[in-house]
Amino acid sequence: MTLRFTMFFCAALLLLPVVPALAGGARIAVPARDIARGEIITDSDLTYGSAAPGQMRGGLAVSMADLSGMQARRYLRAGELVMTSDVRRPVLVSKGETVTMTVELPGVSLTATGRALSEGGLGESITVVNPVSYRQIMATVIGPGTVRAESAMAMPAKQSRMALK
Repeated sequence: MTLRFTMFFCAALLLLPVVPALAGGARIAVPARDIARGEIITDSDLTYGSAAPGQMRGGLAVSMADLSGMQARRYLRAGELVMTSDVRRPVLVSKGETVTMTVELPGVSLTATGRALSEGGLGESITVVNPVSYRQIMATVIGPGTVRAESAMAMPAKQSRMALK
């Protein structure tokens, strides 16, 4: 009798992760506590919850890897589903901040200072203006206060404003 009970108990333990799927729900990452706007999300802030098939849609953050290390764009309530648009990479460059621009060309490495015209996180593209020449350059954020110019060709700010009209 105890052998049967032990086998049944072990089988039940093996099926526990499958039970939400059998009940029609998917196992997804959700906040374990309320998370304020601008707060960086850590693994300890997350737990797994279930979502009904009708709640599953494109852009839904489903794994802890989708949310961990990200910054909340809005207030996130505990247990609620989180869309990928509700989070972003942490801001490393703020609008108006003085940044170090780097340009890597074959055999040449240049650095200059510039002013960020937008904010951005790691790997995001922002616009930077050279305060001396007033040329606007698209750059990729590579660290706090540091960007890498995406193109060596830049146009003066006056020309870029005319192009927008």
